[in-house]
Amino acid sequence: MDRHEVDLTIIGAGPSGLYAAYYAGFRGLTTALVDSLPEPGGQVSALYPEKMIYDVAGFPAVRGQELIDRLVEQAAPYEPTYLLNQRAEQLDKQEDGSFIVGTHKGAQVHTKSVIITGGIGTFTPRPLPDGETFEGRGLVYFVPRLEVMRDKDVLIVGGGDSAFDWALNLEDIARSITLIHRRDRFRAHEDTVEKVKASSVRLLTFTEVAQIHGDEEIEAVTIFNNQTDERETIKAQGVVAALGFKSDLGPLKSWDIEIDKRNIVVDTRMETSVEGVFAGGDITDYEGKVRLISVGFGEAATAVNNAAVYIDPSAKVFPGHSSG
Repeated sequence: MDRHEVDLTIIGAGPSGLYAAYYAGFRGLTTALVDSLPEPGGQVSALYPEKMIYDVAGFPAVRGQELIDRLVEQAAPYEPTYLLNQRAEQLDKQEDGSFIVGTHKGAQVHTKSVIITGGIGTFTPRPLPDGETFEGRGLVYFVPRLEVMRDKDVLIVGGGDSAFDWALNLEDIARSITLIHRRDRFRAHEDTVEKVKASSVRLLTFTEVAQIHGDEEIEAVTIFNNQTDERETIKAQGVVAALGFKSDLGPLKSWDIEIDKRNIVVDTRMETSVEGVFAGGDITDYEGKVRLISVGFGEAATAVNNAAVYIDPSAKVFPGHSSG
């Protein structure tokens, strides 16, 4: 059996988890990172590695994968153990207050404390109705490599941040972009919406997909106005169904941790309802919560500092600044 012994186990190797690994190393703690994905980075690497991110302190703009690469580099001197492509399934508290974390591949980690930074848990894209037959034939749910849309007519379906971000990121790559949404209200950030409106992107509201056409690959899409039923067939060789994701906390729901509406409830120390288990990032919830990567970094540091005290009650919550 694959066994490991560490001070702190971090469940989720996205931005918050990677920063927690760095900060734990700074505090002299050994760490293991467990993630169901095959590489570090969480949703950023899996869904939008080439997308620009604008809300991380110190970076006016940074590509998703570059941010992940720098976080991995930042944690590297402290030699975290990566258990990737492994889903954390078991959490057993021991009599001495430590924990055993078990994965679906049989690995076991004996750890003194745990931090959960699993984002939204396991995520699957919301499907485009009747679009399944075109998956892999021009229909995608995210665009990990922008170049795949080079010189294509692209239809983007959705009204959230991802839909509008893809529209902006693909504007200089695709031949044409049409963005449709079934309502005239958007979930995307106001600034991004305004930028799309001022761009060359064709933006249509109250509009949905009626039918996708094509033999081997997508060739065209018929769209319709859901108020007037007016129909139009447009050229399209690529369709991005940016309809959001369904999340599943999976085994976490059986860990006796208080969960409210798919989020883990934490206190001001980022501790969950189980003593010694902390959480940070998008998976957490508390009054006034703001879901930004930059906020997740702060929560990760808070969780690590309080976990350090759980591990060693004589330690200080605030260890001092990391500047030389």
